[in-house]
Amino acid sequence: MDKFEYEYTAVPDDERQEIERIRALYAPADDRTAKIEKLKDLNARARRPATIAAITLGVIGTIFFGLGMCLSIEWNQLVFGIVLGLCGIAILAVTLPVHSHLLKKGKEKYGKEILKLSDELLNEKHRQP
Repeated sequence: MDKFEYEYTAVPDDERQEIERIRALYAPADDRTAKIEKLKDLNARARRPATIAAITLGVIGTIFFGLGMCLSIEWNQLVFGIVLGLCGIAILAVTLPVHSHLLKKGKEKYGKEILKLSDELLNEKHRQP
């Protein structure tokens, strides 16, 4: 008589997690996940220009200030070093107002859409059991 033999081995947890992670990359996103991703993207779009401008101005201002200090202290170019250092200080002083202004513009540009989308997501959550 022929016997049917079957052997089952469970997938280890670490392999299962890796498989699920990879599968999630290719599975179609449900509507809620797509909305959450869009909300994150809009938030990043609103903040990105302000952050880039602040970092750029901060780096440039710091370089000017440091170069001015080097000119004054190390190379005995006192007048040119002070002028360059003051330019660096001025650039650093406008960094925060520029960041605040660009962030405000970003919030104005994307704010309504972010609020609408977040309200939809919050209302969906409350409606589901």
